[in-house]
Amino acid sequence: MIEKKHISQLDYPEKTKSFGMTSDGREVFCYTLTNKKGMELAVMDYGATITSIKVPTINHNKIDVVLGFDNVEDYIKSYNLPSAPYFGCVVGRVAGRINKGSFLLNDKEIFLTKNHGNHQLHGGKEGFGQKMWKMKKRTNGDFPSITFEYASQNGEENFPGVLVVEVTYMLTESNQVIVEYNAFSTEDTIVNLTQHSYFNLEGHQHNISNQTLFVNSSKMLETDEENIPTGLVLNVANCPFDFSEEKKCPKSIDNTFVLNEKNRIAASLYSKQNQLKMSVFTNQPSVHIYVGGNCFGLLKGKENADYHTHSGICFETQHHPDSPNHAHFPSIVLKKGEQYYHQTIFAFENI
Repeated sequence: MIEKKHISQLDYPEKTKSFGMTSDGREVFCYTLTNKKGMELAVMDYGATITSIKVPTINHNKIDVVLGFDNVEDYIKSYNLPSAPYFGCVVGRVAGRINKGSFLLNDKEIFLTKNHGNHQLHGGKEGFGQKMWKMKKRTNGDFPSITFEYASQNGEENFPGVLVVEVTYMLTESNQVIVEYNAFSTEDTIVNLTQHSYFNLEGHQHNISNQTLFVNSSKMLETDEENIPTGLVLNVANCPFDFSEEKKCPKSIDNTFVLNEKNRIAASLYSKQNQLKMSVFTNQPSVHIYVGGNCFGLLKGKENADYHTHSGICFETQHHPDSPNHAHFPSIVLKKGEQYYHQTIFAFENI
């Protein structure tokens, strides 16, 4: 008997491929969406992970602008690197750091798992990026899309409530990748999802040092020596973290910027070499900018690439990290019966 999952794969056989096996013997599939301009978006069901975004350039080449691996086995191994890169995955339940892995919810202290020293990072020891998601729906045609679902059980990483999450990736004819998240919980809980792709507009095998960065922000969160927010919000005008006008990508950054306005441009990246620009739009209040991708010479990236500390840049649109421990930060509490909704758009254009 053929499982229902495999029937949907047979609908688009040329755009579905086996991507390897998990350690417990489950087969992972990678699905490719294409538009009429030749842009391609590839996503796998392990971690609901973007594995490839191939964008046509002004000279009619097509380049892969995100970091990743050629098979799921290397994605799984990457979580054992000295610093896991979380290439392309959905991060959850809560992106970023939670101080001491604890917070108050309804006057009750919740103690989470710790996977980053004395803190929790990106959802704990086995966050959403390491889970098998169910491919729930797929459409082709002028507005191709794919939806994945994951049900996080009550007590997973010690978070309360069963949290059912859907993420939908859409590819438009104007070369936009639209990412939409919907979630609801059986109990009051906290949720702060993000997409963790590393971008490089000169191709995933290169470095980002000659590309320019813009961030629509005049403020960033102050952090301590362990990168935990102190609660203070700093004005970045005329300092090295001021990207309100385009300037070269920094060699090192791991900071959260408070966005000036929601539903408008959050940030952009530009490659003069390829005359390619990516603009990021979101309904979230902040974007965490991170430069990295280092695989420490222990794993090869796609096409035998050697990823290093300047291989890519992340635009982690989200609520502020450690929000539950700072009452003046926008709340990430999701009440029982309410809906979580998050949209981020990565828009590519040749200029």
